[in-house]
Amino acid sequence: MFSLKNKTAIITGGGSGIGKAIAKIFAKQGAEVFILDFDENGATQTINEIISDEGKGVAVKCDVSNQHQVKEIIDNIAVKNGNIDILINNAGIPHIGTAETTSEEDFTRLFNVNIKGVYNCLHATLPYLKLNGGVILNMASIASSVGIPDRFAYSMTKGAVVGMTLATAKDYIKFNIRCNCISPARVHTPFVDGFLSKNYPGKEKEMFETLSKGQPIGRMAEPVDIAYLVLYLCSDEASFITGCDYPIDGGFIKLNN
Repeated sequence: MFSLKNKTAIITGGGSGIGKAIAKIFAKQGAEVFILDFDENGATQTINEIISDEGKGVAVKCDVSNQHQVKEIIDNIAVKNGNIDILINNAGIPHIGTAETTSEEDFTRLFNVNIKGVYNCLHATLPYLKLNGGVILNMASIASSVGIPDRFAYSMTKGAVVGMTLATAKDYIKFNIRCNCISPARVHTPFVDGFLSKNYPGKEKEMFETLSKGQPIGRMAEPVDIAYLVLYLCSDEASFITGCDYPIDGGFIKLNN
């Protein structure tokens, strides 16, 4: 079950965190993974780990906000492999701030990566997915469904991801292309560790426990928790699922009373 043998998968932001976990699991399940990441060193490290585990993959430095660059890279992948089967739009950047405290520069930066970056990858990949069908998985957030303090611009971008997911699912169902998104709650990634060390020096462990308890289940998600859901939604076992947003949140949305 959940085999991705002979599949070609493009994963943006696969150099760390959730994207890295997705890339490693996809490779283990038989896919050849192409990691597109602005962090070339992180992407290369992930691919080295995949290859050492007898998987197949390639790391490519990519700025997803640059449409010309994205198109050139994806065209090259399609030519090399003859087909593209899966697109994971995982690359994204966080931001902390309200509508008052978010600068125009930061607002534009988040738009360019979290929204335009998804659009750029869809725009470049859909012509190839249309040839034989395929799967798209976009990374949204519970911030698109509930109010999160100090996440104004970030919430805006993730709401847009959900909207693009539904529109793409509707437009391309006739081409046998499925498109879904998932909405994680807090996940223990390098961003969390960096945030704690920057804002709570000397109290990292205490604050980590406080943040963990914000999820009713009592802990943060680990990247692999998210990756397993992505694997299911991109496998043939999920062939009847499209146009859905899946919260994976430790009960945050429904049980936080």
